[in-house]
Amino acid sequence: MDEIPDIPVSRTRLESLSTAELIKLADSFGIDIPHGLERIFIIEELLEYSNTGIQEKTDDLEINPDYTETVALPKQYNISYIEVIIRDPLWVFVYWEIKVHDREMHEHADDFKGYCLRVVPLSEKNTELIDASLTVPINAYDTARYLGFAEHSSKSHGRYIIKLAVMRGNSELPVAESMPFCLPKLIENEEINAMKENPLFRFSGVQDLSIIKNTDRQSKIKRQ
Repeated sequence: MDEIPDIPVSRTRLESLSTAELIKLADSFGIDIPHGLERIFIIEELLEYSNTGIQEKTDDLEINPDYTETVALPKQYNISYIEVIIRDPLWVFVYWEIKVHDREMHEHADDFKGYCLRVVPLSEKNTELIDASLTVPINAYDTARYLGFAEHSSKSHGRYIIKLAVMRGNSELPVAESMPFCLPKLIENEEINAMKENPLFRFSGVQDLSIIKNTDRQSKIKRQ
């Protein structure tokens, strides 16, 4: 094979040449260019030839085993984790990963019933308020979810953690847990009806939410 000319053979470089210069370069490579071939195809021929020549030269290189080393995998590779990104005072984006070995072990078990996210409010002393927690079922193939916080727990002051768990039989087995996070407050008294005073109200989409209070449910039951 003819030696590749000492010229940068890149798409940017080739596109800067005229058609006549491209044909001349192809001749130096020993590439037969049919008459009237569009320049875009000439460029593709040159790029293909150049890459082939470089690969063949690379294959001829002798590799000295004394200078080879094994690249270590990143420390965060193939682990179970869950992360939280706060979008606004009412919404967070949660994404997670489950270790391959653990996923296979759980999902092949006879008592496997899926996964869930448990939203746990925290007190000012970071004590978990389990009685005020919320469970959100997720599918086995899910890797992320938006969670809405239309009403903050009166005890948590907008501070939470989110746990990723696997449901086995009647139990929830922990898989991963987020760092504690605080949701920004829209207003001082956190009343939904007064949120329009804050510009974050429009972004959060709370005006589109139909929020039913416990008192509303009880009144409806009494009327029935």
